[in-house]
Amino acid sequence: MSVKSYRLAEGVEGLFVKNERFNTTLISFNFYMPLKEETVAENALLPFILTTCSEKYPDFSKLNYKLNRLYGARLDASAEKYGDYQLLKMTVSVINDRFSLDGESLVKSATDLLLGLVFKPSIENDAFLESDLAREKRKAIEHIKGQFSEKRIYAKNRLIEEMFKGKAYGTSKCGTIEQVEAISGKSLYNAWRNMIESAFIRIQVIGSQVPSGLFEELGERFSRVERKNITNCKKSEPCQKFDDVLRIEERQDINQGKLVMGFSSETFGNDDKTLALLVTSDIFGGGPYSRLFSNVREKMSLCYYCSALSVRQKGLLTVDSGVETANAKKAEEEILNQLNIVKSGQFSDFEFESSIKSICDSFKSYNDSQNSLDTWYAVKVNNDELYSPSDLAEKVKLISREDVIKTAKGIKLEAVYKLLPKEAK
Repeated sequence: MSVKSYRLAEGVEGLFVKNERFNTTLISFNFYMPLKEETVAENALLPFILTTCSEKYPDFSKLNYKLNRLYGARLDASAEKYGDYQLLKMTVSVINDRFSLDGESLVKSATDLLLGLVFKPSIENDAFLESDLAREKRKAIEHIKGQFSEKRIYAKNRLIEEMFKGKAYGTSKCGTIEQVEAISGKSLYNAWRNMIESAFIRIQVIGSQVPSGLFEELGERFSRVERKNITNCKKSEPCQKFDDVLRIEERQDINQGKLVMGFSSETFGNDDKTLALLVTSDIFGGGPYSRLFSNVREKMSLCYYCSALSVRQKGLLTVDSGVETANAKKAEEEILNQLNIVKSGQFSDFEFESSIKSICDSFKSYNDSQNSLDTWYAVKVNNDELYSPSDLAEKVKLISREDVIKTAKGIKLEAVYKLLPKEAK
């Protein structure tokens, strides 16, 4: 596997990931926008409405017919939170050119299709059509309601919301139901224009080959756009610190309580700076060898589940667990005790070596899927180097116990969120 980067236009780059293991080629358009309360809902809706209709294909039946003509090409869309930014992704996957029966370049045709969807949406009088907008708003609201119903996701989102109140990272990746309901065809059109003009854009092609001149044509197309105030997505603000631990408790009609804890870390930024935090988080609460799983969950039975996850761009570490109300305080105390054990270096060689091996194996597994590789490179945009999964696996092997101990000592509890069952009357 090899990776080559191209500068296509102002704030637009191309990335070709050569991998001959697959019979398909994946092309993704990735738009990076600042994460802001006032624009998050419109931005999050854009990838979905853009990949369901366009000026040339005004309804999905016509678009689906075109996809079938491209040997069953597949369109996907997503909107994610990436540090202090939104990542708006539109993807098409198509079989490789060598399988074409008439010599057509399927990869180029699929890329042209995606370009048409992005640059020529279905609009009238500088507004998206009400019928298309109503459909996508309904789907977005259902998604937001689904997150509320899934209490593990809800509890973690509430911790982030409170911990980063007034900050970009505290903004929900899809916005609120009220924000979605307020979207108009005109406001969505303005968001689309702003995305085209100011997003940092990375176009990724993952497959055995890229058609001759494809990136040059893409560069020419994007060069026609007047680009301004282009998003700089290299840096995110580190996790904020509080003088006292922020504590939030809510009660709902639920059976199982949720305990979520947020920690700041002195280690934050790109991969070159934060691999030790990744290992520390994994030893603390990663796999079945971790301190939280083997002790808090298994030996002490204080939680139904208990795991840690790091957001390395932000220097943020979270622990989420499912608890009985009677065990919530004990679980919190024991989670902190296990962190202190890591800080003091009392974790075993088995835990350390298991973590290194697990992380390296997980990195290497990215090579097994084009979608995984696409995600890998899309969320590495803040790196100065284009590290492959195998590259980072080798770097992880260089992390020492001393690196873990030093990193753990820089981890501090900042916030605790509890979602507990309503008290019996």
